[in-house]
Amino acid sequence: MSRPEAWFHQLANLLVAATGLAWAWTLWWCEPADEFALVNHPLQPWFQAGHLWTAPLLVFSAGLLWREHAWRRLRRGGRGGRRSGLALMATLAPMVASGFFLQTAAEESGRRLWLAVHLTASALWLLSWVGHQLRRLGRRRP
Repeated sequence: MSRPEAWFHQLANLLVAATGLAWAWTLWWCEPADEFALVNHPLQPWFQAGHLWTAPLLVFSAGLLWREHAWRRLRRGGRGGRRSGLALMATLAPMVASGFFLQTAAEESGRRLWLAVHLTASALWLLSWVGHQLRRLGRRRP
């Protein structure tokens, strides 16, 4: 995997995580300015749009990563970062699919289900990604 591809993936991951966490903060922890407000925080629509517009970048970069990094390591039997890498691979599809289904669910019960799946898969993805990065950084130190 080339250095620009790696940086693209890291940037996409950071953007999606930051906008997702910020959007969640505005949804669940901010109080609306008045009782008739459509949003809890003036930046809520911006965080939502940012999350929805940057998520495809992460999906694209994950595809690059699969081809150039993960699949090669699996085929060659590479051991470093295998657990966190496999966790990343296992959580990607549920995270992406639930994000799509969450946006298109018509019933409230469906939205609740897909939200739970999305939040769980996203939290596991983030924890695995942080673990993968820490392992990689730990390998670089003499």
